Amino acid sequence: MLRGLYNWTMSLASSPYALWALAAVAFIESSFFPIPPDVLMIPMIIAAPRRAFLIAGIATVASVAGGLFGYYIGAVLFDSVAQPILDFYGKGQHFADFAVKYNEYGAWAVLIAGVTPFPFKVITIASGATGLSLPVFFFASVVARSLRFFLVAGLLWKFGEPIRDLIERRLGLVFIVFCVLLIGGFMVVGAL
Repeated sequence: MLRGLYNWTMSLASSPYALWALAAVAFIESSFFPIPPDVLMIPMIIAAPRRAFLIAGIATVASVAGGLFGYYIGAVLFDSVAQPILDFYGKGQHFADFAVKYNEYGAWAVLIAGVTPFPFKVITIASGATGLSLPVFFFASVVARSLRFFLVAGLLWKFGEPIRDLIERRLGLVFIVFCVLLIGGFMVVGAL
C-alpha cells in the first residue's frame, strides 16, 4: 500500500496538474488540513529538479494565502463560536491574558511554526483569534514559509538523486519518521 501511494504521488508529481494540486494542498494545510505540502512537494522536486524553485515558490505563495485564510478563521469564528463557550465556563478572561502574551511573541511563534513541523494552521488560527497584527503575521509567514520551502527545494535540487534513492530504498523508514514528526507536532500543540 505504501509503495502504491508513493508511486501515485510520484506520477502526480510529473502530471500537468501537479502544481495546481500542490497549491491546493499548501493553501488548505495552512488553515485546516492536517497533511503538510511537503508530501507532494518533495516527490515533485525529485521528479523534476530543474523546477525546484518554481515548486517552492508556488508552495510559499499558496501557503501564505492559506495562512491568511486561517487568520480569518481565527478572527471571525472565534468571536462567534469559541468566545461564548469560554465565557460560559468563566474562562474568557484567561484567553484575554493568553492573547496579550501571544501578541508579545506572536511574530516568533509564526516564524518557528512556519519553519518547523509544528502544525502551521494552529498558529494561523491563533494569530487571528488573538488579534496579532496582520502585517506582522503576513511578514513572518512570508519569511518562515519561504525559508522552509526554499531550503527543502535547495537541498533536493543539490542532492536530489541520492535522496530519491534513499527514499525509494527506505520508504517505510522515511514514512515512519515523517509520521513521528507529524504526530509530535500535534502533541506539542495539545500540550499548549
